[in-house]
Amino acid sequence: MDDRTANSNEPKKPRLLTLKQAAELIDGLTEYRVRLLCTENAIKYHKFGNKYMIPEHEILRHFGESA
Repeated sequence: MDDRTANSNEPKKPRLLTLKQAAELIDGLTEYRVRLLCTENAIKYHKFGNKYMIPEHEILRHFGESA
């Protein structure tokens, strides 16, 4: 059994997604477009070296999806 499902009273931990993972959440979205959203400050992100990491709730919020 997964630790997250073992105790449903604990808050869900936020997931950080790569550009590819974020693009896969929304049909028709590309990694290039996600990177542009980051560099245009349209969504919040973290940058580790040259790697962009996007909180899952940010990409969903931007496109009006529920987390």
